[in-house]
Amino acid sequence: MPRTGFTGGLDDVERPATVTGGVAGWLELNARAFPDKPAVIHPDGRGSGGYDTLTYGELQRSVEDLARGFRRAGITRGTRTVLMAPPGPELFALCFALFRVGAVPVVVDPGMGVRRMLHCYRAVGAEAFIGPPLAQLVRVLGRRTFAGVRVPVTLGRRRLGRGHTLAALRATPATGRTADADAPAAGDDDLLMIGFTTGSTGPAKGVEYTHRMALSIARQIEAVHGRTRDDVSLVTLPFYGVLDLVYGSTLVLAPLAPARVAQADPVLLVDALERFRVTTMFASPALLRNLAGHLTGPARGRHPLPDLRCVVSGGAPVPDAVVSALRGVLDEKARIHVTYGATEVLPITSIEASEILGDDETDAGPERAGTGTAVGGTAAGAAAGEGTCVGRPVPGTRVGIAPVTDGPLARFDPATGLPAGHVGEILVQGDSVSRRYHRAPRSDAAHKATEDRPGGEAPRVWHRTGDLGHLDAEGRLWFAGRAAQRVRTGRQDLYTVRCEGVFNAHPLVRRTALVGVGPAGAQRPVVCVETEPGPDGAPLGEGTWTQLVAELRTMAGAHAPTTGLQEFLRHPGFPVDIRHNAKIGREELARWAERQQARTASSPGRRAVRIVPLAGWAYLVGGAVWAAAGEVPDVPVLRWLWWADAFLSIGVHAAQIPLALPRGREAGHGTASVVWRTMLYGATWWRAR
Repeated sequence: MPRTGFTGGLDDVERPATVTGGVAGWLELNARAFPDKPAVIHPDGRGSGGYDTLTYGELQRSVEDLARGFRRAGITRGTRTVLMAPPGPELFALCFALFRVGAVPVVVDPGMGVRRMLHCYRAVGAEAFIGPPLAQLVRVLGRRTFAGVRVPVTLGRRRLGRGHTLAALRATPATGRTADADAPAAGDDDLLMIGFTTGSTGPAKGVEYTHRMALSIARQIEAVHGRTRDDVSLVTLPFYGVLDLVYGSTLVLAPLAPARVAQADPVLLVDALERFRVTTMFASPALLRNLAGHLTGPARGRHPLPDLRCVVSGGAPVPDAVVSALRGVLDEKARIHVTYGATEVLPITSIEASEILGDDETDAGPERAGTGTAVGGTAAGAAAGEGTCVGRPVPGTRVGIAPVTDGPLARFDPATGLPAGHVGEILVQGDSVSRRYHRAPRSDAAHKATEDRPGGEAPRVWHRTGDLGHLDAEGRLWFAGRAAQRVRTGRQDLYTVRCEGVFNAHPLVRRTALVGVGPAGAQRPVVCVETEPGPDGAPLGEGTWTQLVAELRTMAGAHAPTTGLQEFLRHPGFPVDIRHNAKIGREELARWAERQQARTASSPGRRAVRIVPLAGWAYLVGGAVWAAAGEVPDVPVLRWLWWADAFLSIGVHAAQIPLALPRGREAGHGTASVVWRTMLYGATWWRAR
């Protein structure tokens, strides 16, 4: 796509004084420079595989119309606004309209469940609520949670109860003097939005994003990944779409469900990549595994996506096999970047595929060119138990390593941090780091530390990531796992990712998860294993599994971080996080492993207990057959027992299905499997999961 308008990066463009301040100002600047350029290309929603296009000029007009309506309704500077809109052009228009008026969108991942979502909204104290009718119904029913909401806005034609519809606000007539003329421009340190963590390893926390933080993130991604205004970007997370609109590039919304990225149809993804000549994309490891499997299949040839020059992944460690597979099919000039970050700071570090796989330095990409550093191939270090190398800190970000502690860390001096090669907690500081959580002083005390500065300057704020890792002699960061998920035996602490890298190198292993069973300080380490399917696509047989366990034990004994690991359990499918479908739910796996061991210890007794519900079904079916044949004796007690049996076998078992579903899914069973097992056995099977 030819370059239009301004040719420099974000720091090379001077924004006119007439443009609104903050993040919204960059969209307005781009709309003035190239109003006819495609801004958002999105599935048309008609199920035909078609797409619609929204230009920068059209998007900016929609933003201005919505901003005018928001001000008239009372959504103004500082208004904390729940935003529940599906990914699409309307979501981006709503975001930038709220940015324009200085309101603060509150974004919670709907996949975390209604109860946890309500807890997040209660913690924020929202004053406005934008969402579809179903979400408005939840708001009305949750009066205590949303007691502070004074401006509800319904997406759709009809409002639920009091409030406004989005269509009515969009149609608010303009006055002679625009409200923008009277509104102060957003400052760099003004609050931009509040985004909640997924809460995968603890309570979800509201992260405050400022305009300075968001623009710093944009500049860092621009510098590290070579982003330009010419790019066409495939978007799988809405936040990256916001950044695309800041750059002035074209974003293509991926045809997938945000909560099920691992199940995205690779055929539709490739169609979008080819149809719109996509040049860059961000995707989770789960989605890239799916895409790589399709691209390396027999139906595809080498270089199927010649326009794709940059692939970026994050959200969880990316398997080296996935990086290698993509490297083998994409154009040789394409760059595959693996990033490391958190909701509180994006990105922290980045590494390119050539350094992971050990290619020549000439292929090392812009972040390594000219460093003179010998490329060693970090994948080999992962297989040896070093952890996962996530690269060097991005420009403007400092990384320090502190001794592991489960308590608060009030002060941190990077000069006295742990030296290279020593594992500790990873701390981060810079303009792209959120300085605080929203209305959560306890979380601030637990996850923030300060660095004193000379001359009475304000102290720097360091964010405690809760992750473990070490820096090597070249300044690269190696990720070792979450601090809260380390296995604490009576002899030593075992770090999840360091240990798992050893076993993940086996060709029959898809991925592993180290968990601890028992109380901290006396935990028994267990390695849960997800295996690759056999040549015919079927699961590995018991004989192959037994041989695999023997080989994994041999591998464990060959590396210091895994010495002594002897217990391996096969799991049909790990629980993963909501946002990326890639972070392993080790807490759930630990509970599963404990139940599996308890089940094994008493399996004869547990199997005997299942005879009771089976006998009940036999009596129920036999009684029905005899009744139909007219052979049942007229004994009231037998009739009473039959009806009681019917109530227990059908009614009570059916009532247990909602309780059994999370247990069964955690153990890797599908919904249909859980339902029939619960109907047949009742609690005698799902309580043992």
